[in-house]
Amino acid sequence: MKQIRTEQLPKAPIEVKRAAERRAVTLPARLTWKDQRGTTRFASVVTRDVSDLGVFVECQSAVSIPLYRLVQFQLERDVRASDPVPDALRQGRILAAVYRVTPPGPSGGRQGLALRLMVEPRRRPAEVVEVRASA
Repeated sequence: MKQIRTEQLPKAPIEVKRAAERRAVTLPARLTWKDQRGTTRFASVVTRDVSDLGVFVECQSAVSIPLYRLVQFQLERDVRASDPVPDALRQGRILAAVYRVTPPGPSGGRQGLALRLMVEPRRRPAEVVEVRASA
């Protein structure tokens, strides 16, 4: 009979690959978009988390917005000056693309939408790289 030896490998730290820090924030907001017939639609939503490049919202009622649809996102006027709100969201309406749709749960959960904000990302300073010439 062979014996199998198992060793616990040290756990590597989890690397965060996000381009911007996400903050859990619950704020009222509104989505506006045009459906496939060109009719303007509106939906009241509540943010669950925000970052400089995206926002995740839950809809008050179910909406039919397909993936990659462009929508106008805006926080309600009275909460735009809140402390954890990124600068891009303080301006009012901002163009965003739907990149994930979470259906409502079987126990009455709300539909969720992940939105990618169409903003210019802040530029980070370039890293200094030393180049050596070889002859």
